[in-house]
Amino acid sequence: MTRAAQVVVDTMEVDFIDVNLGCPIDLVVQKGEGCAVMGRLGRLEQIVYGLSSVMDIPLTVKMRTGLFEGKNIAHALLPKVRDWGVSMATVHGRSREQRYTKLADWNYIRSCVDAARPMQIFGNGDILSYLDYNNAMNQSGADGCMIARGALIKPWLFTEIKEQRHWDISASERLEIIKEYVNYGLEHWGSDQQGVASTRRFLLEWLSFVYRYIPVGILEHVPQRINEKPPHYFGRNDLETLLASPNCADWIKISEMFLGPVPTGFTFLPKHRANAYQ
Repeated sequence: MTRAAQVVVDTMEVDFIDVNLGCPIDLVVQKGEGCAVMGRLGRLEQIVYGLSSVMDIPLTVKMRTGLFEGKNIAHALLPKVRDWGVSMATVHGRSREQRYTKLADWNYIRSCVDAARPMQIFGNGDILSYLDYNNAMNQSGADGCMIARGALIKPWLFTEIKEQRHWDISASERLEIIKEYVNYGLEHWGSDQQGVASTRRFLLEWLSFVYRYIPVGILEHVPQRINEKPPHYFGRNDLETLLASPNCADWIKISEMFLGPVPTGFTFLPKHRANAYQ
């Protein structure tokens, strides 16, 4: 990792380098990576010191509360990584064992904020509305907030937070966001056969989150909660209903609106397991 950081610093212009200690995926953890590093103090110290020695930009880390439910260790690790050279840390308010189920513990994040001072701490977990954001920041006293699944489900969440309002975005406006995403993909990967295939693959993975959004104008209780499984519903028009479909075949249909027909025999199964519910 030290060598990789050296290459990044020497060849690219980046604002900071972040070490992800929060990945709970079995394949990653079994290799001693991701969340597993939280339980290997010597290895973590070696990583932080090694990276700090070759970097002239901030080093940040992201971690979970710990490896096991009910056995939080982040509050004890944060002062150590601070002293080793980390400039800022993000704490996801769940353990590795909890994955994405159960609610994020923003009270524990406050304990991490207090333990890590004067290092800045960002909190992470379950933000899907400006009210979620306001409550989490007030509850934790964190310096900032990292948003992941919430931004995948509704990319306009940042506008809602900035403007402190619920946005009843229309289905056509949402489709324009998808169109913009596709254009970025084709610009990056190219519009040849391989570029279209790559863009479609990433689009479909994203659509496996997009369908979970429930329009404000349909909700019985506002705001929507990120860990509550969305019920099946009919939208206010056919497009809104299509965007709400949990069926992979409908996601493929949406991709065909922008990228043309899929190859014969094409199938898709989302690989990310973050769409879990309480």
